[in-house]
Amino acid sequence: MQLSPDILRTFVAAASTLNFTHAARKRYLTQSAVSMQMNRLEQDLGKILFRRVARGVELTTDGEVLLKFSRRLLALHDEAIASVTQPEVDGRIRLGAAEDYASQHLPGILRRFGKRYPLVRVDLYCDLSDNLMEMLHRDELDLCLCNSESGEFGGDFLRNEPVVWAAPEYAEIEKESPLPLAVFHQGCMFRRWALQSLAEQEIPYRIAYSSPSIAGVLSAVKAGLAIAPVGASIQTTGLRILPDRVLNSLPSAVVSLHQSNNHVSKAQKYLAHYITKEFRSMPFVTSHPRLIKQTK
Repeated sequence: MQLSPDILRTFVAAASTLNFTHAARKRYLTQSAVSMQMNRLEQDLGKILFRRVARGVELTTDGEVLLKFSRRLLALHDEAIASVTQPEVDGRIRLGAAEDYASQHLPGILRRFGKRYPLVRVDLYCDLSDNLMEMLHRDELDLCLCNSESGEFGGDFLRNEPVVWAAPEYAEIEKESPLPLAVFHQGCMFRRWALQSLAEQEIPYRIAYSSPSIAGVLSAVKAGLAIAPVGASIQTTGLRILPDRVLNSLPSAVVSLHQSNNHVSKAQKYLAHYITKEFRSMPFVTSHPRLIKQTK
């Protein structure tokens, strides 16, 4: 038998999400098509790769072994194709992004882009969206991935990003008064929305932790020391989302991609396509395969 790259990509998607429905979204297939491919793969190998559980699937020992080799095979496959078919695509891209997207979503996008276009160098700059837009206007960036309140920056619309209240999984910090918060530094839109909402509800609060990075904010929350306003697409464990009956819901941010019009290269166009495809296909928190646990 032969392991085709197409089947292996479906297997990796299913093994990564542990849910055939979410794997189908990633692969632009139907759920039944994913199930059929995985059943065929198990029959061809004569091994059980997945165990069906209540909320999806789990990998068996054979499935874990195949996942390790599948990733290596696909990486080598993509690198070989990129080296042969796209050697002319090279150059440098100056990419700016809000820090939460840079740390949570761009690693996967840049990894796939780098495998396809290994000769392209990407310089990544993280800052507040207002500052990034100023850099773009000064021709210091080629691409810019930003948040805005209502799309006032223009650019290519990617998605609406709900902002939610994240609390520790095992500590009811939301019952404390004053309410301890973990927020980004001054100038952050999420921070401003959170403080305005609490003021409108007349809920006393204190800023217990402030950080320029999403990692710093989430560390304080997961440690059971504060709650925080975060984007709903943040992928992490150890958190709960507080429902509206605990704290009022927050607005949604508009995520947009902006391109410099000066000397647009092939590489810039291709990276913009990768980013656009990823963000427009991104599910909301209610259907995310690694769903942040809801408060009951």
